[in-house]
Amino acid sequence: MGYNERKAYLEEIRTRYRRACNQSKKKILDEFCTVCKYHRKHAIRLLKKPFRINKPTQKKRGSKSQYNYPIITKPLIKIWLATNQMCSKKLKVALPLWLPFYDGELPNEAKTKLLAISPATIDRLLKPSKIKYKRKGLGGTKPGRLLKNQIPIRTDNWDITTPGFCEADTVAHCGNSLSGDFVWSLTFTDIFSTWIENRATWGKGSGEVIEQIKNIEAKLPFKLLGFDCDNGSEFLNYHLIRYFSDRPKEKMVQFTRSRPYHKDDNAHVEQKNWTHVRQLLGYDRFGNKAIIPLLNDLYSKEYGLLQNYFCPSMKLISKERVNSKYRKKYDLPQTPYQRLMLCNDITINTKQSLTDTYNSLNPFVLRKNIESKLKTIFKYV
Repeated sequence: MGYNERKAYLEEIRTRYRRACNQSKKKILDEFCTVCKYHRKHAIRLLKKPFRINKPTQKKRGSKSQYNYPIITKPLIKIWLATNQMCSKKLKVALPLWLPFYDGELPNEAKTKLLAISPATIDRLLKPSKIKYKRKGLGGTKPGRLLKNQIPIRTDNWDITTPGFCEADTVAHCGNSLSGDFVWSLTFTDIFSTWIENRATWGKGSGEVIEQIKNIEAKLPFKLLGFDCDNGSEFLNYHLIRYFSDRPKEKMVQFTRSRPYHKDDNAHVEQKNWTHVRQLLGYDRFGNKAIIPLLNDLYSKEYGLLQNYFCPSMKLISKERVNSKYRKKYDLPQTPYQRLMLCNDITINTKQSLTDTYNSLNPFVLRKNIESKLKTIFKYV
């Protein structure tokens, strides 16, 4: 007799056993032990103990959660998805920026609770909705050997106190193969403010890269003071050296590079390759040149505005080694726009221009336009 049969037989005789007299109970018990081959004491415990098919769920200790209601979780999940599944600490700071533009009906009590919610509670509420990303891509950095001695190495990019010192890197949209021609994304990030600019190029030719660097520099809300890159051939070439050196002294740009095979030297931009490129476009191969103007239109307009004005980021303040572990301390999350508005090196006219731009934007409209443009882009993939 199997487990399910013994369980069913126990359910059949339990009620009869409890209602029977002592003599009848003895006969039922003997029969039960013979049929199921149980020890007599074990059989008595089973017959006396209420049998539960499903283990009852234990009631959670403490008071009932005041946040786990659809009127709170629905806008929280919507904003979380619109911010590319931002971490709870950043999302806590992003909520006051996004809530005024939420298009659903939201009572004042729900808004108050969303603004008061803690990062730990956000993690608990979003746990059922979280998605894990595990896929990795290919690296497309080819060494530029000729000019390494002419471009100094810089590794102390952690204590920048003024905007204008930027790191740059490229991301290959090659799919599973680096052969042939395909689209590359050029990423600029300002170390002080974390301001981001992205552009698309066809291949990694120096002409294409310099053209997009010029376009990015013209759109930066601050003066470009430093340019730090890896040792890829798209950066270590005579064209880029002349572009940064053949200019008036007051517009000179400090051109530096990282150590070979040390990605942590360009940590500020390396992390943006995932958060600002891969999360947007994934790992598909973009082998159609018609995608270039579409991507640049998306990068320079909606996507750049969304990331710089409505998506907070955290900056590392200190890193201390304790035995074999590192203790890292970060500042409070802020958007690049907020950091620039607090910076004394930014002129009043520039701050006013940034404020006017911010007041004209709606993050949900930007996200909607981004999704619409992405559908058009992926038709060419």
